[in-house]
Amino acid sequence: MAKKSLTRTWQSDFYDALCDLETERGIKKEVFLDALQDALASAYKKQYGVPKSVKIVVTPELKTFNIYTCQTVVEQVVERETEISLEDARLIDKKHKVGDEILEPVDTADFGRIVAQMAKQIITQKLRAVETEKAYSDLAEKEEQLVTCVVQRIDGKNVCVEIQKMEAVLYPKDQLPGDKFKVGDKIKVFVRGIKSTTRGPQVLVTRTSPGFVRRMFEMEVPEIASGVVVIKGIVREAGLRTKMAVYATDSSVDAVGACVGNRGARVNGIISEVGGEKIDIIPWHEDPLEYIARALLPAKVVMVEAKEDERLARVVVMDDQLSLAIGREGVNARLAAKLTGWKIDIKPYSAMEKEVKAATERAEQMGSDNFDVFEEDLGELD
Repeated sequence: MAKKSLTRTWQSDFYDALCDLETERGIKKEVFLDALQDALASAYKKQYGVPKSVKIVVTPELKTFNIYTCQTVVEQVVERETEISLEDARLIDKKHKVGDEILEPVDTADFGRIVAQMAKQIITQKLRAVETEKAYSDLAEKEEQLVTCVVQRIDGKNVCVEIQKMEAVLYPKDQLPGDKFKVGDKIKVFVRGIKSTTRGPQVLVTRTSPGFVRRMFEMEVPEIASGVVVIKGIVREAGLRTKMAVYATDSSVDAVGACVGNRGARVNGIISEVGGEKIDIIPWHEDPLEYIARALLPAKVVMVEAKEDERLARVVVMDDQLSLAIGREGVNARLAAKLTGWKIDIKPYSAMEKEVKAATERAEQMGSDNFDVFEEDLGELD
């Protein structure tokens, strides 16, 4: 009697726990019971050395479980774990026919301890799996979004962070040059994707993508969030420079001013987050020549000539603006080309003067009869 009372106690507690999980977490009892049935089949084979399918029958009003081995009556046995021949079945009961299920009760007094241990283990595993799946589902909605997470540990140069109970790794290539973190820090990361692996979903995060800066501006600038100011393009070389082209749908709104904020409050907050990285905010223009000139800011452009069929633009700047137009290690010119989608060839004004003078001298040597050739030479400079 003591064993029976003990069995009833764990069964009742287990049933109540499943009901609580169904109410609080929205996880149906059947999810756990199905998993427990599969585990018990393995346990039965291990305990008794006979492979059989196991079925759990719940009596809700009594909060009890009855455990049975289960076999289906068939003409010819293929899976002996789950099937029994009609001939053998009729040795048990002559009324059996093909398709019947034969249930034999398992003595829970002997099997109860194993069931109790498995029940606890199954609940823990399933609960973890369901929570991981839910976290994965929630994170899928945050793909290409900015999230705040907590640094859990530092593993060499890798920074492990927790996002909604899931771990993500911020690899060195996804960190800014000046990033220094310690355990417990709250940091912002951009969720660039979620990848399925053999160990479960892997969250891919970064602080170096253009999307990181884009989302920062969307958070900091109400005009962008409302759609009054539109980000037409954004390119970045993390740690060095970001270029962002903006456009106002309302002519009374200064798109660049809205992004900069009063006394630079908005943009300075973002610059601080990205470790002092330079951010050029450019007013977008539909005319590609004007857009190219603006894209080379902070350099001042004298002239832009373009070959549309090749999408090649030659830009002329004053000599003292050349290094500014090209930028350190060529970053300003590269980003301008990437932002506009044009190849950009930057020339100093002095070099252009020499080319025009050389073309003029050639024309003078040829004489006035060859004026068309002179025009052609000048055209090649365009």
